[in-house]
Amino acid sequence: MLDKIITIYAIVDDLLKAIGHTEDIRCHMSDAEIITTALVGSIFFGGNHSQACDYMKDHKLIVKMLQKSRFNRRLHRLFMLMNDIFHQLGMILKEISEHTEYLLDSFPIPLCDNIRIFNVKLIHSEDFRGYIASKKRYFYGVKIHLISTKDGIPVEFVFMPGAANDVRGLNALPLNLLPGSELYVDAGYTDYNIEDDIKETSEFSLEVMRKKNSKRKDLPWNQYIKQHTRHYIETVFSSITCPFPKFIHAVTYEGFLLKVQAFIFAFTIQKAFI
Repeated sequence: MLDKIITIYAIVDDLLKAIGHTEDIRCHMSDAEIITTALVGSIFFGGNHSQACDYMKDHKLIVKMLQKSRFNRRLHRLFMLMNDIFHQLGMILKEISEHTEYLLDSFPIPLCDNIRIFNVKLIHSEDFRGYIASKKRYFYGVKIHLISTKDGIPVEFVFMPGAANDVRGLNALPLNLLPGSELYVDAGYTDYNIEDDIKETSEFSLEVMRKKNSKRKDLPWNQYIKQHTRHYIETVFSSITCPFPKFIHAVTYEGFLLKVQAFIFAFTIQKAFI
């Protein structure tokens, strides 16, 4: 466990140095230590930052550990920084990957069960009421649109309201893929204008699973290749959500997103390096 924590800290610290990050020298805890503690909480304590802080302090991994309230305030200020270094890590993983195939799909993260929607205080908007077609049920929360390598390592993701369709998620993603890459997506991401734009302006191809009534039919062998390549994405999603607690405790919407982001970041580091 200690070896894993040291590895996580080394990776986070190197990523911050790579993007030229600087911080106030008066801080008792560095930003790398704050982010590492949050990731340790995601991997070993089900997202409980308080338990992670206690563990890091008791084992003298961080001597000047902040109090709970100050730690949370610092962590919230680092939300966008965590997002930046995750995508920096994603670019590194794309460059060293042996494969050129990438998988894109979305999965829901409910804030609560439908019966408790009217009691939710974090958000109040119908934009967050989505539908899970595979389970034939509604949910209230966010959708994560995630790109992973063929090996199942996340390299890009974006949060969208639960009611947002897949095309909106596709438009929101950075899509910083290397030349010659192939991005496999399901039929929900069908938008012929986006496909044409990507084909003209980018050096990667968007491989969309075609519907039966699609205007752009696939040849049988192309359809088989697409189906065979992207079936692994469901396994990736189940692996990411497996360590999620039954209920993600958060007192703000930003705090909820921060914890989910930490779970994805931690999973990526574990899958790629540990």
